[in-house]
Amino acid sequence: MSADSPVLSASAHQPLAPVLTSITFEYLDAPETLVADSLRHRSMVWTRNGHGLVGFGTAARLHTHGEERFARARAWFAQVVEQAQIIDPISRPGSGLVSFGSFAFSFTSVFESRMVIPQLVIGRDEEKSWITVTGSAKELEGLTYQQALARAEAAMADASAPKSVPGRIELTSGQLTAGSYLQAVDQALSRFEERGISKLVLARDVLAHSSTPIDLAGVMAALTERYGNCWTYSVDGLVGATPEMLVRVTDGLAEARVLAGTLDRAAAGAQEPGFAQRNLFEDPKQRNEHQLAIDSLTDSLNPISHGMNAPEEPFILELPNVWHLASDVRAQLRADTAGVLPTALDVAEIFHPTAAVCGTPTKKAGVLLRELEGLDRGPYAGPVGWVDSRGDGEFGIALRGGILEDEKLMRLYAGCGIVPGSVPEDELAESWAKMRPMRQALGAE
Repeated sequence: MSADSPVLSASAHQPLAPVLTSITFEYLDAPETLVADSLRHRSMVWTRNGHGLVGFGTAARLHTHGEERFARARAWFAQVVEQAQIIDPISRPGSGLVSFGSFAFSFTSVFESRMVIPQLVIGRDEEKSWITVTGSAKELEGLTYQQALARAEAAMADASAPKSVPGRIELTSGQLTAGSYLQAVDQALSRFEERGISKLVLARDVLAHSSTPIDLAGVMAALTERYGNCWTYSVDGLVGATPEMLVRVTDGLAEARVLAGTLDRAAAGAQEPGFAQRNLFEDPKQRNEHQLAIDSLTDSLNPISHGMNAPEEPFILELPNVWHLASDVRAQLRADTAGVLPTALDVAEIFHPTAAVCGTPTKKAGVLLRELEGLDRGPYAGPVGWVDSRGDGEFGIALRGGILEDEKLMRLYAGCGIVPGSVPEDELAESWAKMRPMRQALGAE
């Protein structure tokens, strides 16, 4: 299929799926900067510390929405894999047939969740680099390594945008003004007891207007340079650098990074020794918020795993804009009665939404969110990442990002965990701190 292949619509019963061939070649003598050098304006990206995947073109895609968005995506990709001819001598997570994915936070969103299988993927991990080419059997008949390299060069050239001077950025209110956000926090605090809620994550949005077309490649390059320890993502105009791994699945092992509890590194006194230790790690409010997120993940993992391995104490994750309380969690997944292990996409659906982006308990919090936020989150705080034909994959939570709504307009999002004792003005300030990565990348500081 060509890059302008029609979008396949999915019915609730039988998603449509193409018949594809996928061929992977080891990328010999690949430079250390392979992934970074592959970033382009029109590319799909999942990268961290110089490793990851960059995709070009479209071999197939699915758009879906509503409560069945994950189920339809799973069924469609499973059918693609079943029908495909996959030649993958590398056999590593992310090699072979791969689909990038981005999912709406809420089933009520007008945003269409999507799965995109690129025509070409460049991948790199700690040991190997590779090129995967996907298309029809006729298109790939007799494909050689040198031809794959030529296709990679052509794909990168086609996905590039002309160099231009960055435009002037103006920030304006989105669907929720700063004043409305303060009111929403106040209302949330007043309803916790009557609704049986102990935490609510309220989000807000800001519009970034550019005087010239926004260069996504430049935004991605700025994010990977400044926030290299985060997972930089780009899928159909959704761009960001998330510090939070929803789930990584590798050969039946599930891993997650849980973040809850935030402290702005630009706060007064932040340069004092032990500031983060005193005001984050030793703060009862922050520790309680973090524990709620861990408990939520435990409840989700228990039915599908042989037990969770988590540290007794969180650690302080230091990012350029904020500190977070963080915990790295892992669990061995349990196979179903047919002996089939859950895939990364399966686990992403089970985990979403986490307490860290919705609240506790999540169902009650979700109802109150729809009443108080006054915005459609779209893909913000939804799963974003990739899954391969083996079921391995990585899905992060789409945080610290924005979505390109037209060539000169990007919508930025940020959310804050509201718990008893939260101060509305502090939460508003925290939301600005969480938007700082994208404001920096856009040149809107």
